[in-house]
Amino acid sequence: MTRLAASAPDPWSRGLLPLHFTASALVVHPPTGRVLLRWHARQERWLQVGGHGDPGERDPLAIALREAAEETGLADLTPWPDAALRHAVICDVRASATESAHQHADLRFILATQEPNAVKPENDLSPLRWLTVDEALTLAGANNLSRTLDRVKALLR
Repeated sequence: MTRLAASAPDPWSRGLLPLHFTASALVVHPPTGRVLLRWHARQERWLQVGGHGDPGERDPLAIALREAAEETGLADLTPWPDAALRHAVICDVRASATESAHQHADLRFILATQEPNAVKPENDLSPLRWLTVDEALTLAGANNLSRTLDRVKALLR
């Protein structure tokens, strides 16, 4: 990831690079200790929210906040317990009808909401679920999301 950031003219560009940056977030409701997962049809699994930077975007936290708001309908998202980067991981992405297989250098944050009932999926193919961290860990299985969830669990204690 360090080499990508230092050498690529636009490390966020999804069209030019087989490995490019994305930003994501695990949304939490601290009073209940629940986390929000989104069904990702392309990956066929429950994951955190997030995605690609729009042209010209470079701030990973701003990208994670924008993507999370778009995908959850939550208007009150804030970094929690602070704005620190919580996990960086390279993820394999399957080929689709429009893109070849590639990798995401995903920068992950934790965002909190105080209005969990305001959640609204962006479309019918991307349902959202509030879960306890242990329920989310069961769904994540061996996926690298489990490490992000472990970090959230420690912060919620």
